[in-house]
Amino acid sequence: MIARLESDIQEILLTEKEIAEKVKELGERISEDYKDRELVLVGVLRGAFVFLSDLIRHIKIPVCVDFVAISSYGAYTETSGVVKIVKDLDESIEGRHILIVEDIVDTGLTLDYLLRIIRARKPASVRVCALLDKPAKRRVEVDIHYKGFEIPDKFVVGYGLDFNQKYRNLPFVGVLKPDVYAGK
Repeated sequence: MIARLESDIQEILLTEKEIAEKVKELGERISEDYKDRELVLVGVLRGAFVFLSDLIRHIKIPVCVDFVAISSYGAYTETSGVVKIVKDLDESIEGRHILIVEDIVDTGLTLDYLLRIIRARKPASVRVCALLDKPAKRRVEVDIHYKGFEIPDKFVVGYGLDFNQKYRNLPFVGVLKPDVYAGK
C-alpha cells in the first residue's frame, strides 16, 4: 500500500531523518523556553497529529494536550478562504500558556482565524509551532515562533499532510505529482 502511495510522489522534499532531527530540536527549544511553566499544546487536526505525537515525546516539561479541527480546504489543493471550527477545545485555556501546533502554514488565513479565537479566550500567552512554512502563499502575516522548515510553493503530502485524506502515513514530506490532483 505504501509503495502505491509513494509512486504518486514527484520528489521527496524532507526525509524521515531530517524531520526527526528537526522535531527533536524543536522539542528541546520548547522545553527550555517553557521550563518554569506548564504548557498546553493545541494540535490542529487532522494534519498536525503526527507532528504533535513526535514533538510531545521531545518536550521534557509538564504539558497538557487539546485539539481543534478547522476546515478550509475540503478535497481541494487551495484554501477556500472560508474557515470554520469543526471541533473546538475541550478545556478552558484562560490564564494558561498555549502553543498551537500546526503542520503547515501557507496563506495564514486558517492560523490567523485560530489565533484570534484563542486570544479572545484570555490565555497567559500564545505561540505557534509549525513544522512547515510556505511563505510564498502568505495572504495574512502570522508569527511562527517555532518553525521546522521553510518550503517552496509546492503541494506537499506525508507526515500527517494529506490530499483527499490520503498520504498522511508516509514517513517523509513529498511533493505530490500534479496529475494526481489535477481536475480536483
